[in-house]
Amino acid sequence: MKKKILVIEDDQAIVEVVTIILESEGYAVDVATEINNIDNHLKEGPPHMILLDIWLGGNDGGMLAKTLKSTPETKHIPIVIMSASNEAQEIARAAGVDGVLLKPFTIDDLLQLVKQHT
Repeated sequence: MKKKILVIEDDQAIVEVVTIILESEGYAVDVATEINNIDNHLKEGPPHMILLDIWLGGNDGGMLAKTLKSTPETKHIPIVIMSASNEAQEIARAAGVDGVLLKPFTIDDLLQLVKQHT
């Protein structure tokens, strides 16, 4: 059974690149482009990991991460925040996530973090 990665990202180019990279490594990729429909993706079965953009169409990905980390059903899921923001490390600490992937990132950076957390 393939490990499932939930990618929560609103930039279509990043979604496409991350999907191609992860699927080529044997992962199943589920994509959410809006915060509003995250519950539907989680109900399909919990992912092995979440890659979460910090800003989703004006919504705060850091707050979503904090909510997921404080909810009993999802707190065990590793979350890595993706961001180009200088504040990414601070936001990640405040949200209690498992890692930060700074944009732009390399394929090796992405794969290393995914392998570390799945």
